[in-house]
Amino acid sequence: MKRLILTTFLICCTFFVFGQVVPSFNMGIKGGLNLSKFSTDNTFASDGKSGFYVGIWTRFGVAGIHLQPELYFSEKNTQLKNSLGQQNKIKFSSLDLPILLGTKIGAAGVGVRLNTGPVVSFIVDKAQSFDEAAAKIFSLYLKDQALGWQFGTGLDLGKLSVGLRYEMGLSKLNSDGDPDTKLNLLTLGIGIKLL
Repeated sequence: MKRLILTTFLICCTFFVFGQVVPSFNMGIKGGLNLSKFSTDNTFASDGKSGFYVGIWTRFGVAGIHLQPELYFSEKNTQLKNSLGQQNKIKFSSLDLPILLGTKIGAAGVGVRLNTGPVVSFIVDKAQSFDEAAAKIFSLYLKDQALGWQFGTGLDLGKLSVGLRYEMGLSKLNSDGDPDTKLNLLTLGIGIKLL
C-alpha cells in the first residue's frame, strides 16, 4: 500500500514538473464583460457602467513562467455626476494591448494562473452625452491613448479558461488643463484555447 501511494505521488509530481518545465505556446480567443469607473481629483463622482471586450491572446511559457500578450477591442462606459445631479455619460472604444507576466500552478490542462503587467489602450471612438445644462461644465476631452496596469487570476480547464482582472489607470485620460481623470476597470472573461 505504501509503495502504491509513493508511486502515485511520484507520478503526480512528474506530471506537474513536466507540465511546468517544457516550453509551450498557446493561442486563443477571449471575450467578456468589464466595469469601468473613473478616479478623479475634482468634485465629480463616477458611477461604474458595464461594457464588453473581445479579442485574441497568446501565451509563451517555460519553467512555470509565461508571457501573455493580448489584443482586444473593448467598449467602456462610465458616468460623471456633479453635486447638482447633472450627468456626463461617457462611452468609448479602444484597442487594448496587455503584456502580462505570470505563472500557472497545476498540470494536465487544469490549473490556476496569476498574472500582472502593463496595458496600453488606443482609443478609437469617443462619445459623450450630457444633460443640456451640464454640457459646458464638464465635457471630458479624451486623449488618444492611456496606460494602465493589470492584476489578475484565472482558472484553466482544458481548452476553456475563466479570468478575473483589475486594471488600474496609470495615465490620465483627459487632456492637459483638465482635472486628472484615470480609468479603473474590472473585467471578467472567458477564453477558448485554439492552439
